Amino acid sequence: MPRLKPKASDSSAVTATFRLKGGLFPLTLLEISRFDAVDLEQQLRDKAAAAPGFFKQTPVVLSFDDFIGELSTLPLADILAICRSQGLLPVALRSGVESLTQQARALNLAIMPATRVKPAPAPLAETQTEPDEQAETGSAEASAPEPAPSASMQLELSPSSHVEINRNPSKIITTPIRSGQQVYAPGGDLIIMAAVSAGAEVLADGNIHVYGALRGRALAGVKGDLSARIFCQSLEAELVSIAGTFKVDEDLRNEHWKTAVQIGRDEQSLCITPLV
Repeated sequence: MPRLKPKASDSSAVTATFRLKGGLFPLTLLEISRFDAVDLEQQLRDKAAAAPGFFKQTPVVLSFDDFIGELSTLPLADILAICRSQGLLPVALRSGVESLTQQARALNLAIMPATRVKPAPAPLAETQTEPDEQAETGSAEASAPEPAPSASMQLELSPSSHVEINRNPSKIITTPIRSGQQVYAPGGDLIIMAAVSAGAEVLADGNIHVYGALRGRALAGVKGDLSARIFCQSLEAELVSIAGTFKVDEDLRNEHWKTAVQIGRDEQSLCITPLV
């Protein structure tokens, strides 16, 4: 009688086909304040003509937090079609309106809760007692205390969360950031003592300092810090962003191109000034 070979265990025969990993991928938020199909398509077309490099299969999150009008009858499918016709790829909806979330699910969009929280302004007496050393200077010292959020600061928080920002030591990088690399400094500033190549991406919850040419993408204040800034010795960036407000290279090619600058946020736009 032939001897039967023992059957190999299933655990040794099975090879994993995938693994799940966490990743940080900043997405552009497209905030729609009113809807007119003709106006939306024309304004997106105008923006695409001004910044064609940005409107190339760019993933965006749709937001209607500041929408003026009736959201229950909003044709979400039409908005998606207009965005896609101009090179934008809506991947998610940020909203707490049930009629919109139902449409989004039917259109295979991810759902992100509407979680914008505006902290109340600090009392005047408290702001007057802050020492002069708390003023913004762009210092890269890891021990510098975190500035108090301004009255206009908007953070992405869960509805029941408190505004808490944990300050971490600055992250210092002494080597060039190559194309395809991504460097993130959670809870603090990112200091790069070399150049950032085209195709690279640097991110920080606080400020970003680049002691060299900035040719890739730089995103400061990624958790919503409106007081964050970007400093660089030569502005040649593909994109710069502070707390979600951004400019692409087509917008940056002006008198500040290839010069030392600092970039801050002024109301709803970015302000670029010489670094002196």
